[in-house]
Amino acid sequence: MDSIAILDFGSQYSQLIARRVREARVYCELFPWDAAPDKVLALKPKAFILSGGPNSVYEPDAPALPGYVLDSGLPVLGICYGMQLMARALGGHVAGSDRREYGRVELKFSTASALVPHHIAHFPFHVWMSHGDKVDSVPSGFAATATSENCPIAAMEDAARKRYAIQFHPEVNHTQYGREIIGAFIEQAGLKAEWTPGSMAEEAVAKIRAQVGKEKVLAAVSGGVDSTVAAALVHRAVGDQLTCFYIDTGLMRQGESDQVIAAFRENLHAKLCPVNAVEDFMEALAGVTEPERKRKIIGEKFIRLFEREARELGHDAKFLAQGTIYPDVVESSGKGREQAAKIKTHHNVGGLPDDLQFELVEPLRFLFKDEVRAVGTELGLPDELVWRQPFPGPGLAIRCLGEVTWDRLEKLRAADKIFTDELRAAGMLRGDTAQAFAVLLPVKSVGVMGDGRTYEETIVLRAVTTNDFMTADWARLPYDLLARVSSRIVNEVKGVNRVAYDVSSKPPATIEWE
Repeated sequence: MDSIAILDFGSQYSQLIARRVREARVYCELFPWDAAPDKVLALKPKAFILSGGPNSVYEPDAPALPGYVLDSGLPVLGICYGMQLMARALGGHVAGSDRREYGRVELKFSTASALVPHHIAHFPFHVWMSHGDKVDSVPSGFAATATSENCPIAAMEDAARKRYAIQFHPEVNHTQYGREIIGAFIEQAGLKAEWTPGSMAEEAVAKIRAQVGKEKVLAAVSGGVDSTVAAALVHRAVGDQLTCFYIDTGLMRQGESDQVIAAFRENLHAKLCPVNAVEDFMEALAGVTEPERKRKIIGEKFIRLFEREARELGHDAKFLAQGTIYPDVVESSGKGREQAAKIKTHHNVGGLPDDLQFELVEPLRFLFKDEVRAVGTELGLPDELVWRQPFPGPGLAIRCLGEVTWDRLEKLRAADKIFTDELRAAGMLRGDTAQAFAVLLPVKSVGVMGDGRTYEETIVLRAVTTNDFMTADWARLPYDLLARVSSRIVNEVKGVNRVAYDVSSKPPATIEWE
């Protein structure tokens, strides 16, 4: 299968490049710019894309263009910093600009370009810029093809050698025709658009078999789409070598543990061992309020419980399967993306103990959420599992801000159920909202109920729309729906007297509260 290797030079948009390539049905992987060459070339890429980055190419310690990229003779697309790297490496010149160029900019392709559809070739359109340096002379064999007000060479290409470079970011939604430009590079590179949910599943199964062999595997399942699809892939790959554990942490939504166990047994037919660990987690989280510490405690407790349960079953498993997906890796700056700043620790990426006794099997590590769902559907999983509302690995512990106590969890569970029930009744729990939930704040305020004064906690409602969970916007829910939910929560949930609705996008916020 044709593939593209994307070299990450630290751009905040690198994962979106991968997203756009995947949307074009071409497989790709994102590597740090200084990854070992044999690791990158093991992908057998048919082309390279060079991401943007925050550095200046002429700084002494700036990330450099690996020699194997140009030596390969394969097609290359350089984006922003990637364009400047190509220009410098091939004999062009890069210099600081008197005026930096950030945000939405009008750009015009001045000459014919293989990257631009014919219907826009001679018309200005808007692109997203983010640079302080610029190419001021192109290398031999290249032609300058586009200009903006502050950037005379906003694109260049050597069509004969299929080397293309653009100063703007086609991967972001703010760039008009960005997907078409990436699609044109894929076409010029001669790649076949054949990466489908079926091929994703087949490739994952093959990789699991190659990694695991005849060894036994344990899987952590939560009922969420990620862990369910991961377990389904492992089960298809190795069958009865897999044993699944469902850990009831006490941090699940209302009635969820029974639903998860029933759905899992009815649909996956894999060995499942439920474990009641509510007291273990409540004891471990007592008095803890800092969100990163919560995540690490929960991650370690999960692993220690797996180790304990495996010993008690006489299980000599070597591997642990997890539903880690690509946004988890990006936000945790996990292995494979060392250039990025850590946003938060995911319990299945950065929250695992250093002395982990298992080798990880993560078949979804480079997939986005919608791709995971597509694989789940391909595997024959029912819609109620594939389209289940996303739920974080650490559970309600990260939606219960402040100390996690049983009383506060019960308040949160009740409020969350009211919200999701009302969304379901309105037909808005799928499609209109990619994720919706309630958050309990450790903030008390004065209220009035009946003739009495109250001093109670606050619930925040959060609902977002998104395709890939890398970016998200708040859902424009009807006012009457929000009013109904607020009224029910205040009247039915003891200890809550105020309800708010979160209207923040991601970025700058994250989807989850911590």
